[in-house]
Amino acid sequence: MSLKLLNIGFGNVVVSSRVVAIVSPNSAPMKRLKDEAKKDRKLVDASQGRKTRSIIITDSNHVILSAVQSETIAQRFDSDEPVSS
Repeated sequence: MSLKLLNIGFGNVVVSSRVVAIVSPNSAPMKRLKDEAKKDRKLVDASQGRKTRSIIITDSNHVILSAVQSETIAQRFDSDEPVSS
């Protein structure tokens, strides 16, 4: 079985089959979701200290923060390109 990895920026990848949603972090519900995930210890900060530009939600209810725009990650999700840094 081959797993497709999704590049979420700065050398970080996630398994694309586990991704449920890729959303913008600007709305109040997304900020609450981030806070709840942090409280539940299900928050993964993959932004490398940069501004969070997208939030990735997985099927295991983990919330992953990325410094790459949501649209860019969505394009990578739809393409069949291999993972690159």
